[in-house]
Amino acid sequence: MSAPAAAASARFADVPKRRRRAFAVIVFVVVLDLLGFGIVIPILPFYVRSFVANDVFIGLLAASYSLAQFASAPFLGRISDRYGRRPVIVVSLLGGAVAWTVFGVAGALWLVFVARIGAGAAGGNIATAQAYVADITPPADRAGALGVLGAAFSVGFIVGPALGGVLASPAVLELARGVLPGFVPVTRFSMPSFAAAAISLAGAAVAWRFLPDPASIRDDGGGETDAVPEDAPTGGPAPTTLVSQFRAALADDRLRGLVVAFFLVNVAFSGVTVAFIPWLADVFGFVEPQAAAFLTYIGVLGVVVQGGLVPRVSRRIGDGRMAVVGLGVLAVGAAVLPFTPDIGGFAALAVGGLAPGVVALVLLLPLVPLGNGLLSAALGALVSRSASATEQGSAFGVTQGAGSLGRTVGPPVMAGLYEFGARWSPFVAGAILLVPALVVVARRERRERATAG
Repeated sequence: MSAPAAAASARFADVPKRRRRAFAVIVFVVVLDLLGFGIVIPILPFYVRSFVANDVFIGLLAASYSLAQFASAPFLGRISDRYGRRPVIVVSLLGGAVAWTVFGVAGALWLVFVARIGAGAAGGNIATAQAYVADITPPADRAGALGVLGAAFSVGFIVGPALGGVLASPAVLELARGVLPGFVPVTRFSMPSFAAAAISLAGAAVAWRFLPDPASIRDDGGGETDAVPEDAPTGGPAPTTLVSQFRAALADDRLRGLVVAFFLVNVAFSGVTVAFIPWLADVFGFVEPQAAAFLTYIGVLGVVVQGGLVPRVSRRIGDGRMAVVGLGVLAVGAAVLPFTPDIGGFAALAVGGLAPGVVALVLLLPLVPLGNGLLSAALGALVSRSASATEQGSAFGVTQGAGSLGRTVGPPVMAGLYEFGARWSPFVAGAILLVPALVVVARRERRERATAG
């Protein structure tokens, strides 16, 4: 074998190792990104109240992040298709570091909103990270890889809020005042914000130093071609504005149903999530520690499902069927959740001094992270299969934008149902919203199987 041929063969054989390394780096970067987001969650309501503002502004501040993410995700996705994933990920993380720094030193509520919007715009890079994973992963393994990325989201949401609570504690604040220079503001709001900024900065440094260009990772000989962008569009000009990208996606038979499904699922899931803690407090009398324990329970289950169960289920039944199963399980979980006290009492589930309703909640709550874990990975894989190699970023950007819009609409609507309707109404409404999404995904699955057959 000639020297050039031997060198080429060595590079070819090294592809799986480089793919695993690149995947590990992007997962680590996403964990850092979501840690920064999660750290500030515990301080948001108290930060707004420190400006003597109405609690309505708490909801508006939460919505501002999702709106900014909704607007930026398609744009960042399209830019990443044209100029590459790595630069977009690095620049957006740097932008997040700036936004969280401003968030920590803001002296007026309007500046808190500006910083939160900036952080949301930077948070649109999640779609670019998903597109990166699609670029470096063979189609058969894509749902499993996206499931692991989803598990990284869960890790950020588990660890981030706990870390934020520690950073806002009196002991840490006292230690910080003794260590940091006098010109650095040390408050229960600034310390978590500065930590979020530092973590975003670390993520940018890791991505810049260790994240390879996906175009450098080619097929490993398994007979499948990776969706690797050439960092330049091919064919005619692609839509470049948010509205035009959504119009193009809704006109595309491959993406239309997925965009609708992303919106409905996120309206339902975010609405159920926002009603969950008030429901725990009103029905069981739980306060912050117990509510946090249940959120951690959900997060841990999400990691287990997306990191361990999703790859096996995807290989066994395929992405389309996994999406259908996930939607069905999530709908059932949301519908039964508010009735767990009645279910526990009827079944006499008292265990170890726990009330029957609490036991039923512990037993039935896993349906929610199970369904959501299967569904999110499957929808991501279906989006990737529906777009060409040079459109991965745009496709993920549009669908994640639809998800962000759903997360903007869902919480205020479901909170209104909880406030002015029955306590069970947001959960049942969320389950009902999942039905049309289930129909859309099931029809798509049948159509694909009929075409393949």
